[in-house]
Amino acid sequence: MKKLLIIFSFTVMQCMYGQDTMSIKKSPEEISSEKNPLDVGELKINLNAKGDKWLKFGISSQIWLRSIDNNPGTLVNGVPQEQTYDASIRRMRLIIQSQVTPFYSVFLQMGINNQSFISGGGTGTGNNGAGKKAPFFFHDAYNEFAIIPRNDFQTGKPNKNNLYLGAGLHSWNGVSRLTNASTTKMLAGDIPVFNFPMIEIADQFSRQLGIFVHGEFDRINYRFSVNKPFATSLKPAIGGAAVDNNQSGKLSYAGYAFYQFFNKETTVTSFLPGNNLATKKVLNLGAGFYTNKEATQSQPSENVFESHDVNILGADVYTELPVGDKSKEMGLTLYSVFYNYNYGPNYLRVSGLLNPGTPNADFMGQKALEGPGNNRVLMGTGNIWFSQMGFVLPKFSKILKVQPFFNYALKDMNALNQNGSYYDIGANFYLYGQNARIVAQYSSRPLYDLTSKTIFDRKGEFLLSFQIVL
Repeated sequence: MKKLLIIFSFTVMQCMYGQDTMSIKKSPEEISSEKNPLDVGELKINLNAKGDKWLKFGISSQIWLRSIDNNPGTLVNGVPQEQTYDASIRRMRLIIQSQVTPFYSVFLQMGINNQSFISGGGTGTGNNGAGKKAPFFFHDAYNEFAIIPRNDFQTGKPNKNNLYLGAGLHSWNGVSRLTNASTTKMLAGDIPVFNFPMIEIADQFSRQLGIFVHGEFDRINYRFSVNKPFATSLKPAIGGAAVDNNQSGKLSYAGYAFYQFFNKETTVTSFLPGNNLATKKVLNLGAGFYTNKEATQSQPSENVFESHDVNILGADVYTELPVGDKSKEMGLTLYSVFYNYNYGPNYLRVSGLLNPGTPNADFMGQKALEGPGNNRVLMGTGNIWFSQMGFVLPKFSKILKVQPFFNYALKDMNALNQNGSYYDIGANFYLYGQNARIVAQYSSRPLYDLTSKTIFDRKGEFLLSFQIVL
């Protein structure tokens, strides 16, 4: 951990005192007296003189350095290890948007996720060994048609209401704002993952294939979709918990809507920001759902199988409030959401982001229900309340903004005998707005005993994240 702190301190100093060597380009859409060398304007190619047909590109990168307190009985690369240092590519993305005609557009997002020294790529040793050559794949690939556009095509004036229809592999999700989260404008080091109810089970990185509508009705922003979930076929144990099995082939339905009390948000893409540095006054109240009939299965007695519907509900509030003297650029960001999950009897998922560990069969001490590495209870049938808060400190530099933040999640899972509290505390260090961000964060998670299903210990994780968005 000391090594990571030294690296972090050096990086911040380098960014603060070495910026004058960077070339400066001015964004044509933003008038500011402070030059931003990271603002290159839109990466856009106009396809006609009028400018209503175009190609637009976006690039983002998020690199992680971590110190992980491993769960008991963890092997890393075949060796028992209580603490692990690692470096990884959390996300690397390329976005291509195309306005083919004034009515018709195409959205593509591709990239890689979760590549570390030991996971995310191949296995073993050699040319395609452990962690090497992570797969590059499409995250989003959909077409969209403007039924009622945001701006009238003839006059260019904004319409009070708008409506869009699309189809493909998409992330116009239901349930909550966080289920539609932007990964380039997060408040903390990462999103909590349980905000995606079918993550990497019946979806592909929170996306499903289907049709969707989205738009605005006065101050209500909405999105609804009908999808074909990705196939699952796990077999439940006799007398055990429900597991993912949607072999009946039913469609899923999702929706989310929020009312905007103050400034309205423009949702050209599905991704909703979790942090705009409180530059505008925002207060939104939202609610949503996800439902899929016969999506899980249990086996209460031998050769007797029961199918269960998956029903997820969410309700949330999001606010950003500028505070005090405008010249100080201070602001409060607050988000709170309540989830009710029903996946069937005692359904429970455990997961660890970029988990470096595997089980140690020879370990004779007390093992965690979560398993090895940095695994934690992710979600399951039950309830989760999650809240986060950040505050932009008074302006003291033309280059750097500092925003401390705090996350808290309370998980009440039916399969466990004790509620669990999960914490993240840290700070964002923004360089020239939100183009570049360094995050320092410490996280704490409870560990559950295999037999009693109560908490017997806690483990931590320190993260340094480096993010660039163009």
